Amino acid sequence: MSHFQLTSQNIADYKKDGYVIIKNFLRAEEVDKLYKIATGDDTLQKHAFDLNDQSGKKTKLTLWYTPGNDAYGLLTKSKRIVESVDKLMGGDSAVCHFHSKLMQKEPKVGGAWEWHQDYGYWYKNEFLLPDQMMSVMVAITDASKANGCLQVIKGSHKMGRIEHGFAGEQVGASQHYVDLALKTMDLVYVEIKAGDALFFHSNLLHRSEANLSDKPRWSLISVYNRSANIPYNEPSKSSTVPLEAVPDEALMTWETDGIDAGANFLEKEKDEALK
Repeated sequence: MSHFQLTSQNIADYKKDGYVIIKNFLRAEEVDKLYKIATGDDTLQKHAFDLNDQSGKKTKLTLWYTPGNDAYGLLTKSKRIVESVDKLMGGDSAVCHFHSKLMQKEPKVGGAWEWHQDYGYWYKNEFLLPDQMMSVMVAITDASKANGCLQVIKGSHKMGRIEHGFAGEQVGASQHYVDLALKTMDLVYVEIKAGDALFFHSNLLHRSEANLSDKPRWSLISVYNRSANIPYNEPSKSSTVPLEAVPDEALMTWETDGIDAGANFLEKEKDEALK
């Protein structure tokens, strides 16, 4: 059975802009399955925690390190993602899964995310090679300006890492450098439909507004790393364990259960990666 593959234009866009949007990455029935699990899985809700933005609004997330053979793990390990990441990331060692997080930005109360680079967080975990790290965001619900979709600064990954400090309970990028970037680089609102995917570089500047609408914004963000890009200050070993890709159709055809404790969830009180 054939599966999704990036085009040469997709790869060129990623290198130039720091991100690429893939429309209809998932089929409607796949999105429906993921949404039902996200809203009905007690384990996911039990391990969810809130992060406050600067205004005190809360964004809820659940983060885990080990992808299993549940629906979310099978998507994370699917050939369509693993092979795409392999083509986009620098380096040539094995593709590994660092962590995944289910982002739950609820209607009216879902908080903002400040401008940041993901590598602004991961630099302190002592990963040395940002080109060998990237994220894949899959929309579980539609994302629009109204419900706080992601915003990115096109091409900002070429700036390298900029300084970060605390903004509420989050880590935010130096606003001075964000302002400088916006003088010459385009601000893009990533308005996408459920099932679309965004592949983006670890140094791409991005943020999102609070969700003031009456519609939720849910998404899965999975982070990938090369096995040779060893972190020297990261307790989880997941980021250097090579992934074994599974067929794309596994999400719908394999018997799956909810995520279990073996997923190695992050608990907020133990959270150093997000501090």
